[in-house]
Amino acid sequence: MLAHAFLTVVLADEHARNPKPDELIPLTCNEIQRLFIALVVRPIHGTAHRLAWSHWRRRHQARSQASRYQRQAAQT
Repeated sequence: MLAHAFLTVVLADEHARNPKPDELIPLTCNEIQRLFIALVVRPIHGTAHRLAWSHWRRRHQARSQASRYQRQAAQT
C-alpha cells in the first residue's frame, strides 16, 4: 500500500512538471515502478538504455491506443 502511494505521488508530480508529449501516453504507476526497479533497485543496463526503452514503449502504446480508437469510431 505504501509503494502504491509513493508511485501515485511520483506520478502526480511528473504530470504537473512535465506534460506529456503528443506522441506518448502519460506515465503510469506501472511504468514508474518498472523504471524505478530498472534504474535504482537492480540496474542491469545503463540509464540511457532504460529511458530509451520506456520512451519507445510509451510511444508504441500511444500508437496502439490511437489505432484502437480509430477502429472503434469506424465501426459506429
